[in-house]
Amino acid sequence: MSPTEKFIAARRFLLDHRANYEKAYREFRWPDLTDFNWARDWFDVYAQGNTKTALWLQREGKDEVKFSYQEMAERSDRVAHFLQRQGVEPGDRIVLCLPNVSAIWELMLAAIKIGAVVVPTTTLATESEIRDRLTRSGACIVVTDETAMDRIPRDAEIKRILVGGQTAGWTRYDDAYDEPRDYRIIPTRADDPFLLYFTSGTTAKAKLVLHTHQSYPVGHLSTMYWIGIQESDIHQNISSPGWAKHAWSCFFAPWNAGATDRKSTRLNSSHLGI
Repeated sequence: MSPTEKFIAARRFLLDHRANYEKAYREFRWPDLTDFNWARDWFDVYAQGNTKTALWLQREGKDEVKFSYQEMAERSDRVAHFLQRQGVEPGDRIVLCLPNVSAIWELMLAAIKIGAVVVPTTTLATESEIRDRLTRSGACIVVTDETAMDRIPRDAEIKRILVGGQTAGWTRYDDAYDEPRDYRIIPTRADDPFLLYFTSGTTAKAKLVLHTHQSYPVGHLSTMYWIGIQESDIHQNISSPGWAKHAWSCFFAPWNAGATDRKSTRLNSSHLGI
């Protein structure tokens, strides 16, 4: 079986037996994967010709925007090409400090496709906290918007990408939408790194936790099962970007199920990704 077939079989089993815990517990088997790229082997396959809404973003009392599965696949292809044109190579770390705008979902998919490692960072992080994350993660690139750009250390030797704006010294993220879709395919193994999270640091200095192309993308089939989400559902989760729960319940669980992920935001950012 191909990686796609193995993933789909595991997913289908959990969806079919979501109301039969005993059978699911007794008979479920994690897919045995060697080479695996969730964005290509699952998301792009599911998204082909699929006009169902994958992402629904809305600012409180204002505008909203919806993207289909097919649109998200196409947009992330262009972002993958854009990142490669910025010099991003497999294993490179990208600090992602954004509110709930479409770029988060596009960049996550694109990073998986090209084998880059995402370092999610809360938009509440101070300059010193961002400096620490840049230093300890070994990041070569940071993506943020105008609400956080002034907290990116000016002396950091990194590539800077700005979402929803334009200013000297920064590359416009919006230019990614004009890129071609033919990014360079990067084979990835299931145990290759993909996410590098910092813990909250509540009782000690924040620690680094590394996740792979399997641990979150495949592992959160369990989240899909436990919250009972199905393809027909619209799923809204209030977790903020930068925290692991955002990846569990705003990315992998709804999109593993093929559901619609809906996010509302009270932030001032006017750029949802239209």
